[in-house]
Formats: sequence, structure tokens, C-alpha cells
Amino acid sequence: MFAIRQYEFGPAENLRFEEVPDPEPAAGQVRVTVAAAGVHLVDTTIRKGGFGPVAFPMTPGREVAGVVTALGEDVAPDWLGRRVVAHLGQANGGYAELAVAGAGALHALPDDVSFEAAVAMIGTGRTVVGVLDAARLTKDDVVLVTSAAGGMGALFVQEARNVGAQVIGLASGEKLDLVMDNGADAAIDYTRPGWADGLKDMTVVLDGVGGEAGAQALKTLGPGGRQIIYGWASGSSTPISTEALFANSLTATVALGPGLMRRGLRVLEEESMAGLASGRFVPLVHPPFALKDAPLAHEALESRATAGKVVLKP
Repeated sequence: MFAIRQYEFGPAENLRFEEVPDPEPAAGQVRVTVAAAGVHLVDTTIRKGGFGPVAFPMTPGREVAGVVTALGEDVAPDWLGRRVVAHLGQANGGYAELAVAGAGALHALPDDVSFEAAVAMIGTGRTVVGVLDAARLTKDDVVLVTSAAGGMGALFVQEARNVGAQVIGLASGEKLDLVMDNGADAAIDYTRPGWADGLKDMTVVLDGVGGEAGAQALKTLGPGGRQIIYGWASGSSTPISTEALFANSLTATVALGPGLMRRGLRVLEEESMAGLASGRFVPLVHPPFALKDAPLAHEALESRATAGKVVLKP
């Protein structure tokens, strides 16, 4: 099979498209012929050496969707031939034509759910569900979504509309049209100086960008508002002082880590996939990159040139 291989930490060009032996499923595992593999900012962080130990050489990628084509011992035979999606956890191995996954990680896919949509929801979607648990949006909220054209941001815009809230999305350039098409009441270019001027009385900020954008978003909150922090795509976390919180009776909540894990990842995945099947969530998927173009996918994601979930297709 062909796969992406990495031999050392470094830039995207370290991702090499190579022919390697087919993986064999061990006991309790299946082999999946990959139809779509998810690309996440965490993958770029792992590639650069910023996320835990890695044994080289490695094949990146932790989200796959496809068809089960081989079974290891102690796996129920009815998995063979099933359409599935799985999060591989810390094992990686998704940027490949074939990947192995634990049978316990599999979610069966209905025929009318595309592989690209499924892989867009299995990891990103479970985080979205966890963040929404913390946000507790209601019809009375006025919600500001940072990175509203991203894989998570697009789903937040949808959920705000689902509950009847007003929602404003931050994006840049041509992505503003995507935000509006996704159901936002307004879209604002956060790269424009003074973008936050005139914005006030937001009740919820969903902040995955951090840095200066997150700090400006905090200032748009009205009395009793809440900032839900789920990342720092800008490279730095949102600076928040207790004085700023006291001044307007604000709350700031980090919706990652132990808080996200409270319900369990499997439960979050199941709710995410159910939301996909029911139409509650309709993931925005960037036009897929070919497997061999994984370096280009990483570069596009890091430069924020993409809209929606980034996916590789073998």
C-alpha cells in the first residue's frame, strides 16, 4: 500500500509518500480500506514535535473512514464489509490506503452518510459536542463564534441556529460568504482593524483562536456573559485577567481536558455521529486533498487557507 511516512520532526515537507507493507490487524483489531482520512491541527503539532513522544518512522493521522476488509482474532464477523469510521487515538496511521483500528473504536455508517462527512465528525464532532455541553446555548443567547468557517466553527454556527440563538461569525475574506451561507446572522472579517468596534452585549463567545482575537472577543461580552475557550489556533491563548471578569461579571470556561472527558469520548462520538445522521450537524468539508498531497494539506491548514474540515483521499 501507499502511505505518508515521517522520519523526524519538522516542516510539512517531512511528510513523504511511500510504498510500505500492508498492515495486519492484531487480535481485537480490524483493517480498514481508507476512503477518507481526517487532517487536524493536532496532526501539524505532532509533526513539529509539540505533542508528546513519537516513535519514528510513523504514519500520521488519527481519523479514518472506509470499509472493513480484514479482521483480527476475536472480532465479530459481521464487521467484515461494513462501512465504518473510527478515531485511532494516539496510534496514528490514518494517512494511508489501509489502516488498523480497534474494533471497539468503530462506528457503523449508514449508506447515506459520506465517508468525508463521517471523518469530519468523528474527532472534530466529538469535541464540538463537549464544547456545546459547556456552552449550554439557549434561544436567548447572542453568540460570537471565532473561526466560524473552520471545521468546528461551522458546526457551532449551526447549533446556535438550531436552538434559536442569534449568531455572529468571525472569518476572513471569501470565507465570510461561507459563514453567511451556513446560517449566521452576520459575518465579520476579524483581520480588519477595529472589527470589534460596535459589537456589544454578546452573551456567549466560542473562542478557539485565542491571542488578540480572543481578547477582543472577550470585550464584546455584556454583563454576565461567558467565554468558552476550546483552543488557540493563533498560537497563543486568550489573555484573561480577573479584573476583566469582575468588571462585567463574566465567566471564562476551558472546555477541553478533564471537562471534555467527563462524559467519555465514546459517548461524545456517539452523539456526534447521531447528530450527523439526523441532520443536526452538517459538516463543512474542504475539497479533499490527495493522499500524496498531505504536505500541501498541512501547509494550507497552518496558513488558515482552508475552510471546513481538511480531508485526505487515498
